[in-house]
Amino acid sequence: MLNNRISILIFRAMDAVYEVEVTTGSMAHAGTFDNIFITLIGTEGESERNKLDTYGRDFNIGMKVTYKVTTRLSLGTLLLVRLEKDNFLFLPENDWFCSLVNIKTPEKHVISFPCYRWMTKREVIELREAKATKIYEEQYPQLKEHRQNELKLNKEVYRWTVFKAGLPQQAVFQDPLSVPSVVRFSFTKDIDSAFSRSTALREIKMKKLAKKADQWPAIKHMKRAFWPSKTTISKYVYLHWKDDDFLGYQLLNGPNPLMLHRCSELPLNFAVSDDMLLPFLESGTSLNVEMKQGNIFLCDYKRLADLPTQVINGKQQFVTAPLCLLYKNQEGKLLPIAIQLQQEASEHSPVFLPSDSELDWLTAKLYVRNADCLEHQAALHLRSLLAETFTLSLLRNLPTVHPIHKLLVPHIRYTLQMNSLVRHRLIGPDGVLSQCTSIGHEGMMALMRKALSDLTYSSLCLPEDISGRQLDSLPNFFYRDDGLRVWAFINDFVRSVVEFFYQNDSDVQKDTELQDWINDIFIHGFLEQSSSGIPQSFSTVEELIKFLTMMIFTVSAQHAALRAGQFDYGSWFPNTPGSLKSPPPACKGSSDKNTVLQALPDINTSANLASVFWLLSKPSADLVPLGQYPEDYFCQTAVQKMMRDFQAELAFFSEYVEDRNADLLVPYKYMTPENICNSVSV
Repeated sequence: MLNNRISILIFRAMDAVYEVEVTTGSMAHAGTFDNIFITLIGTEGESERNKLDTYGRDFNIGMKVTYKVTTRLSLGTLLLVRLEKDNFLFLPENDWFCSLVNIKTPEKHVISFPCYRWMTKREVIELREAKATKIYEEQYPQLKEHRQNELKLNKEVYRWTVFKAGLPQQAVFQDPLSVPSVVRFSFTKDIDSAFSRSTALREIKMKKLAKKADQWPAIKHMKRAFWPSKTTISKYVYLHWKDDDFLGYQLLNGPNPLMLHRCSELPLNFAVSDDMLLPFLESGTSLNVEMKQGNIFLCDYKRLADLPTQVINGKQQFVTAPLCLLYKNQEGKLLPIAIQLQQEASEHSPVFLPSDSELDWLTAKLYVRNADCLEHQAALHLRSLLAETFTLSLLRNLPTVHPIHKLLVPHIRYTLQMNSLVRHRLIGPDGVLSQCTSIGHEGMMALMRKALSDLTYSSLCLPEDISGRQLDSLPNFFYRDDGLRVWAFINDFVRSVVEFFYQNDSDVQKDTELQDWINDIFIHGFLEQSSSGIPQSFSTVEELIKFLTMMIFTVSAQHAALRAGQFDYGSWFPNTPGSLKSPPPACKGSSDKNTVLQALPDINTSANLASVFWLLSKPSADLVPLGQYPEDYFCQTAVQKMMRDFQAELAFFSEYVEDRNADLLVPYKYMTPENICNSVSV
């Protein structure tokens, strides 16, 4: 009897005790009543399957609970944590959001296992230690196998499929609700995104207008419809939408700052001459002199040529492919000085000038604004599709333990489900945008194909894009100024993280997972177009830094710049008409006081397009601003310091922008860091 007791005491003395701290997410409905089980896996074996239970409510929102897992012997180096979830009795199953598992080993080492994902019924997940590891650094066969199995499963779940020929491929999920829980919206985001066009129309006080398929009887009726939903900027737009200098300002700082470029030589198809433009050039100079001095600019909407148009409310819609020439005067204002509404000059496509009748000139500008609206929507949604390319390739090719996965995962949040909603509700055949624009669904798809074929790596990299369009010294270009600052902050942060994990070019070259990631993007996103300049592989650390900077900038700051100002500039319908129901004037002197009203979209089309602008401009209820990382995937002091430095730079810049905007009649706020979402989630 005594010997048995001694044996039991010896065995108990050899027990290894692991302290397990489990953190439940702090978002709405993150907690669960379900049973959660844990198994610890090490180099020397694995623990029993332990139920996590303190005989109370263990998994409330934001709760941290510590448990003890006892094993007869030490498990050696701890490799994996296996979590399982099952129903509690007969209660309805509910998802659980696990944030983090921290484990204190018998040797008193604390190891973090980040999770930050939802678990559903009977789901089993295995978590790896937070320490970022590249494929060629793996030491243990179990972890190599785990890494391979994770990617194999992901490639079965996250599959490519064709959206439209000639456009970036998409995830296979047809229904937004079929997106896997790990990348799905939070409950808060689900409620927020439940807003429909009908809800938006009610919010902007235009619901009664959505069924009126009539022409606006007068501008004053538009004002009455617009006024209840005005913003500070949209009120300014209403007062100045006819002004020449405001048209120029919008091409710099409105929702579409991508079309303008410096003109050093007139296109051969633009029928303008020195004699024609001399009255609008200061100091009696010539067009050639002004071009050499860098004061002439051009917007060429040639991609709109030959696009199909549609019928709305039984009325044929029209679109033009204008060329708009602009002049920077001595005050630094950018003024339109010539507009040709068709690509081919002819007697039926005159060049309109500021000296023409007020109504002729206003009508010409109306068609430019329509063209700009369509180009803007194509650019915005093409970049959303590219965000999905980046996301899908990341999930397929980089395991969660990879340092670049950890860096980028905050920037792919909600992207798959958001893009699925966009395809269904906005740009699909029955989408609101397709129904409310002159070119419809087929025309928009054709325009996006043209935009993708013209897209280059340089145009996605803001410093090169600004330089390539020769806009470096143009005054009052706040999109450029703020964008370059944000680009530099992102670049500095990315550089610090990348150089921490990749010591030299060889480290990049031998990372086969990283090479698979970029090659997948080249194939499925850019459709193997070598002319785009998109890399097919990475050879140097600098190449990797540049691409990561571009990706983060595209899905965050660039997306915000193209998205957030739509309602400000588009809720006053005449300023951003998505469709026009009159053919462009074929000669001068044909416009009268009814021309604009007859051309503008009908009441219901105007209201529905305004609802789209409102929905796309509205910030998400659970927006995570650029540079904020509430989910710490690295759990490393060095990287955490890099994040704090990044956040400090952004906070300082926000103060600068706020001070500058206080002195502007039209503040530019779309690249203020707190207004930029980390990902394409709106």
